Amino acid sequence: MRTDQPAGVLFDVDGTLVDTTYLHTVSWWEALRQTDQPVPMAVVHRSIGMGSDKLLDHLLGPERDRDADGRLRDAHDTLYAEYWERLTPLPRAADLLRACAERGLRVVLATSASEPEVGALRRALAAEDVIDTVTSSADAQQSKPAPDILVAALEQSGLAAERVVFVGDSVWDVVAAGKLDIPCVGLTCGGTSRGELAGAGAVAVYDDPAALLDELTDSPLTRPR
Repeated sequence: MRTDQPAGVLFDVDGTLVDTTYLHTVSWWEALRQTDQPVPMAVVHRSIGMGSDKLLDHLLGPERDRDADGRLRDAHDTLYAEYWERLTPLPRAADLLRACAERGLRVVLATSASEPEVGALRRALAAEDVIDTVTSSADAQQSKPAPDILVAALEQSGLAAERVVFVGDSVWDVVAAGKLDIPCVGLTCGGTSRGELAGAGAVAVYDDPAALLDELTDSPLTRPR
């Protein structure tokens, strides 16, 4: 077993650093309603964190008529874009990123959001001075729970899987990290419970970025692996 301290931290962004999980939920719910394929909002919420392809498979079934998928994605994107100027970081998210950087950890935003969405998320975070690397949906062939976006984040940052920790808010984040043997720290601020995150394999669970920051010194982000 390696005993090195992590060299970097990969962060999911939606629902982990920026308060968007329920905005995505409402946007997908409305997009589905507009195409006469209603799905209860609680069910939609449990799918957030997947990419749109896997999300629609999860909600509507893999054998569905896929002709409407493009219209569904466009409707979601249009509805969600209405919130871009009002996106709000989760408590002390930027402070957490800066604290990691101050400890010599490279800060990587491992997000599969589209490039325009990534721009809106970065503006909301306002932590450009400490962000080392940022991915987008263009960097991954498959979305979570496939680990492609994490592979892209490692390749672009030059970090090794053995020297990083991932921070996410969904079961899909934990599963994706597990496929690369990367420890995943879960945050419940995306609406997924402590029990669900721990049950999926999260090595530690905190309420939000502020809670993780308060315990950063004793967290998996700074402890030797």
